[in-house]
Amino acid sequence: MQFHQLRYFVAVAELRHFTRAAEATHVAQPSLSQQIRSLERELGAELFHRTRGNIALTDAGAALLPLARRILADAESARLAVQETVQLRRGRVRLGAPPSLCTSLVPDVLRAYRARHPGVELVVHEDGSRDLVRILAAGELDLALIITPQAGEAPGLAVTELLYEDLVLVSAAPAKRRRARIEDLRGQPLVMFREGYDLREATLAACRAAGFEPEFAVAGGEMDAVLGFVRAGLGPAVLPGMVAARSGLTVTPFAGPGLGRVIALASGAEVPLSRAAAALHEVLLEHLAEAGRAGALPPGTRLLSPD
Repeated sequence: MQFHQLRYFVAVAELRHFTRAAEATHVAQPSLSQQIRSLERELGAELFHRTRGNIALTDAGAALLPLARRILADAESARLAVQETVQLRRGRVRLGAPPSLCTSLVPDVLRAYRARHPGVELVVHEDGSRDLVRILAAGELDLALIITPQAGEAPGLAVTELLYEDLVLVSAAPAKRRRARIEDLRGQPLVMFREGYDLREATLAACRAAGFEPEFAVAGGEMDAVLGFVRAGLGPAVLPGMVAARSGLTVTPFAGPGLGRVIALASGAEVPLSRAAAALHEVLLEHLAEAGRAGALPPGTRLLSPD
């Protein structure tokens, strides 16, 4: 049983005439009659009483008609759904990002994307880069913004480096000097992120490379909590430049070589992006390029040319 056979059958059933049904379906009348006979042989029952000048449904034809209409309607709905997705009137994009980027970069990008494609559903998953790499590799995300090299190797993924971003020291009190040194954190209780944050690992690594273990005033916070603890004067914290620029806190860059991180966009290397995900990739690159041209990137943040 094929869709075109059902379409011919419904046309004959509604018009009660083979020639007019053939004209309505844009097929030659002999071909239409042949397809109807083929459908009857497959079903094992006649669908029409054929008398001179009169076409009427048999009981089998009457039983098939509502089912055939439903099948054709479902097929048309499927065609329209696929067409709308291809034309970006519908669809879904699953984006992963660390919490620091969900606070800074991601909202602006999603606003720009939503303005272009309001019918596409956006799903954001916040997590650390290592977990995002794992989730992306499992096919549960379309795209992920990750931090390198903390994300480690990403086999099976296509990774494009986008931005270099300085890490800076933020505090509630005025800065004592124009630039901070890692050694200044020795003996100074810090507000520290929970385990799994790339920022926690970067801060610990820098302190240990300088020969000391950092002290914690408060540990285990998420991004919003860390910002709140710093505002309350519990201690300084090491934050990305893009987050610090929006925080309203005192920002002190580190003296060279300082601390920094590379932000990259990752996707599955073997699976082509959907139209909706490819459009988000395009909007992200356009947003960053425009921010770079307009000088809207915070100090210490610069675009990286993709390979």
